[in-house]
Amino acid sequence: MRRLARPKPFVLIVFFVAVVALGAAGQHYRLFERGGFNLQAWLHPADAQSIALNEYQVVVEAKVIDGLSADVSALTFDPVRKSLFTVTNKKPELIELSLDGQILRRVALVGFGDPQAVEFISADTYVIADEYQQRLIKVHLTDEAEFLDASDAEQMTLGVHMSSNKGFEGLAYDSVGKRLFVAKERDPMLIYEVQGFPHYNPEKFYAVHVVNNPKRDAGLFVRDLSSLQYDERSGHLLALSDESHRVLELDIDGRPLSTMSLNKGLQGLRKTVPQAEGIAMDHSGTMYLVSEPNLFYVFKKPPQP
Repeated sequence: MRRLARPKPFVLIVFFVAVVALGAAGQHYRLFERGGFNLQAWLHPADAQSIALNEYQVVVEAKVIDGLSADVSALTFDPVRKSLFTVTNKKPELIELSLDGQILRRVALVGFGDPQAVEFISADTYVIADEYQQRLIKVHLTDEAEFLDASDAEQMTLGVHMSSNKGFEGLAYDSVGKRLFVAKERDPMLIYEVQGFPHYNPEKFYAVHVVNNPKRDAGLFVRDLSSLQYDERSGHLLALSDESHRVLELDIDGRPLSTMSLNKGLQGLRKTVPQAEGIAMDHSGTMYLVSEPNLFYVFKKPPQP
């Protein structure tokens, strides 16, 4: 009777390497977390309060922002001006856009270093994030302003994970809870909640509190964070990922509720969004998105029957 041949050491080594490679790929691309989300979505229908990102369809695709050659980064909706704001970093500017992607105004940013995000706070007031110096800078924009100087502005530095070369990429503001959400791009990928900045009431004591939840953020099935948007209606946070070509909807506990792909063939897209860097939403639920170097997108939900 012939004995069964023992596996050769080379075969075992190849098998071991393959298993390790598959595990590393799953971790890198967040496949395990995404699989868990898909299972939960199948077992439990979407929450009634969910924005339902999967229902959105593109209505303006890859429109070139005329007159802009620099890389756009971030996006915010200004409900007072009924317009959008973005920033550029190679030539630092704050740029106002119409809701159809036309440049309305350009304001030079002096002393800002590497602006990567901008967020509307209140009328004429915004916060701009400087990525590598990890500064949050509150600016006041008048109708006559031709430039904004960081040295004249209220600012704070978080000073977290300073050894990483991946800094702040996204901002979102909860005007009711007075919370500023700050996204760290990756290595590690984190969402901070800042209370007390910007200082909105000079008559009260100025105290800043910063909290984050690494365990929660490790469960997000995207590879990076490029931009954030807080939805006042639902109290949910939208997180945009450039590398994963995806938008996530997170509930108040940071749990993913819905997702929207930015890949070709989905959401009505003819081409994959090349490098999504900014997301914003107006009060009607219309979603705006910008992609480097100067592309503009609009997504809407189809009318309900």
